[in-house]
Amino acid sequence: MSATLYVGGQASMEGVPGERLRVPVGDLLTHAVVFGMTGSGKTGLLLVLVEEVLRAGVPVLVLDIKGDLANLALGCHAQGPEAYEPFLPSQDPDVRQAQAQALARSRGDSLALWELSSRDALALHQGIALTIFTPGSDAGESLHLLSSLEHANPRWRTNPSEARHALSAAISLVLRVMGRDDDPARSREHVLLSLCAERRLLAGQGASLAALIEDLGAPPFERVGALALDEFVSGHERAALAAALNALLASPTFAMWRTGEGMDVGRWLSPREDRKTPAVIVSVAHLDDEARAHVLGIVLEEALSWTRSLPGTSDLRALIVLDEVYGLVPPHPANPPTRGPIVSLMKQGRAFGVGVVLATQNPMDVDYRTISNAGVWAVGRLQTDADRARVVEGLTGVRAPRKSARKSAEPTLADTVKSLAPRWFVWRNAHRGEGSVLARSRDTLSWLRGPMTHADLSARRRMG
Repeated sequence: MSATLYVGGQASMEGVPGERLRVPVGDLLTHAVVFGMTGSGKTGLLLVLVEEVLRAGVPVLVLDIKGDLANLALGCHAQGPEAYEPFLPSQDPDVRQAQAQALARSRGDSLALWELSSRDALALHQGIALTIFTPGSDAGESLHLLSSLEHANPRWRTNPSEARHALSAAISLVLRVMGRDDDPARSREHVLLSLCAERRLLAGQGASLAALIEDLGAPPFERVGALALDEFVSGHERAALAAALNALLASPTFAMWRTGEGMDVGRWLSPREDRKTPAVIVSVAHLDDEARAHVLGIVLEEALSWTRSLPGTSDLRALIVLDEVYGLVPPHPANPPTRGPIVSLMKQGRAFGVGVVLATQNPMDVDYRTISNAGVWAVGRLQTDADRARVVEGLTGVRAPRKSARKSAEPTLADTVKSLAPRWFVWRNAHRGEGSVLARSRDTLSWLRGPMTHADLSARRRMG
């Protein structure tokens, strides 16, 4: 794949300006990590990478934790000043119109500095098929998070091991919503529901909540492991679990988790008849931390299953982007539902043509072994000495020296990271071999206005 990604500008580590920074799209096959504190420009760089990969015709799946990357929907510069008006705060239509015109001019001038224009924005947004899912909310498209549980899937015939991972994630979500132990290895209720569901799914049936309630009332097996069923989970406990599942089934709120598009990452990212490049955003900014981890765990398990089903390739087939992985892939022994699939995607995705981009403000809170093998690093300004030491070690392969041990007044890499201006990054690409450079991200073709709220996504959906 010969396409290149127009990231922005570059300079030497001494600050000598260089040419535009263009990166072969295939370099993201070995994954990328982006670090930077609030205000560093990390989100802008992520959106640039997403835009450029889409411009190269490569499908993208974005897991949008904060709501910022849904700004990809705001192709306002491609549509004219009036496209900005619904998102401006003034209630006076004349003021809002004037603000929109001024904003359009300002953005046009900024893009021109990067030799870009409204034509480029128009080409991007006309060339993609954008879907924004909002699990558990009607702000965007609905997503049936329990489809791997309630609907029969061909994977049970072709790859039951992968199917079990997806099933486990769905059952964990159900138990968490009920306030029960959702640990697949520790929870007896998780084991029991998994056995009931797997029996149905292996037979080509769905395992709906109603079907599981029926199985709890008349269990289809007499033993669980070495124990009799009643010794493992008593009849009274099964009845209580069935009652809780029934209350959940009747809940109008929970119904939002069980309607909409099925969990099928392969179909989401497949080539389209209209030849538009799929861009799929799963926005979870509206969820609490625990629900977010479970929802993303389900999506990532599905993405991993799809990845492993692909034939091998040396081209970038798809890109998966996570914009803030704090708490999602922590160091051992923490093990949230997202950690396993992220680690596996980083280890195995390359062979199947699937690249991963991870971003975080907190390098110390991410499993270092997972990120250390990424081929592309972009390091923006970091606030703490510990964070700077961690990324310097990753960039250089050696531990950063303590200040007291310095023998020279020359600035270190840690000093450079500490003093970076917004939108500037220390950029290292293991594929290029020229060492680190300073990179400045270009302006985004989409309007980067801040997190998209429930109201913003609803307004966008109404406008089509």
